[in-house]
Amino acid sequence: MIVKHQFQNFKELLSSSELPLLVVFYSHVCGPSHLINSVLPEVTKQMKQELRVVKVDSEAYPDLANQYQVHPLPTLLLFKNRQLVERIEEERAENLIPVERLIQRLQSLI
Repeated sequence: MIVKHQFQNFKELLSSSELPLLVVFYSHVCGPSHLINSVLPEVTKQMKQELRVVKVDSEAYPDLANQYQVHPLPTLLLFKNRQLVERIEEERAENLIPVERLIQRLQSLI
């Protein structure tokens, strides 16, 4: 299940996850964000035992987006043991990673 998370403290979110956490920063007005939405359910389904996926609206949490220097949307941040281990960002929609390649990439990191 993909969680559209509302939280008071991002550090609490990181510390409460026993699995690595894939944080997907998106915007409702961003075309590529809509494209990544089509990939995330399959990623979540195939990796549910290995990874937790959380979507964060960058417009609702601009300070958090700024803290992690999220500029192109969508931006995917992978946290493992509360540490940022990978940043995946694509500015052009046609470069968005196919689901199989994204899963492969994530599995190699966790």
